[in-house]
Amino acid sequence: TTRVGHVHPLTRVQRDMEEIFIGMGFSIAEGPEVEYDLYNFQKLNIPENHPARDTQDTFYITENILLRSQTSPVQARTMEVQKPPIRIISPGRVYRSDAMDATHSPLFHQMEGLVVDKGITMGDLKGTLETFAKTMFGEQTRIRFRPHHFPFTEPSAEVDVSCFVCGGKGCKLCKGEGWIEILGSGMVHPNVLRGCNIDPDEYS
Repeated sequence: TTRVGHVHPLTRVQRDMEEIFIGMGFSIAEGPEVEYDLYNFQKLNIPENHPARDTQDTFYITENILLRSQTSPVQARTMEVQKPPIRIISPGRVYRSDAMDATHSPLFHQMEGLVVDKGITMGDLKGTLETFAKTMFGEQTRIRFRPHHFPFTEPSAEVDVSCFVCGGKGCKLCKGEGWIEILGSGMVHPNVLRGCNIDPDEYS
């Protein structure tokens, strides 16, 4: 908060999101912002030659220590110490070496969700995200999955919501498309599960 009685808009949005996921049975997990390469990249199936490891994209402190570029390391840390069923969200600040413009900042906020249990499918993912979107943006909100690639999920998808200003007709906010991209998603890659000693033949 910046003054008594005034909550920063980012804090308010984070609290709203946390309440939605807590209402669906998730708990909050936190991790360090200064992170090991092991958790930020290796445990997430991101090999040494991956472009995300470039010093142009990531703030390295030493060869093995960096400012986390995503909240995904919290997932790996959680899976190492907690066996399934797991249902967490990990909100927090992340850092990327991006030039400042209207849609980029070297410091921004992320919230990730993770569910690991027997029989979890893309249907569970879609239903969870649909519930989140309708609660966050209004009951009329629709979501759309677009194929994508993330090293730590397979299959992977970008997720858009129907524009909450024009309802999908097209306006300035959605650049005339009727959709706004809000997140990346997917099923946790079997290599990530294996790297945290969770059997991908038993859990997803």
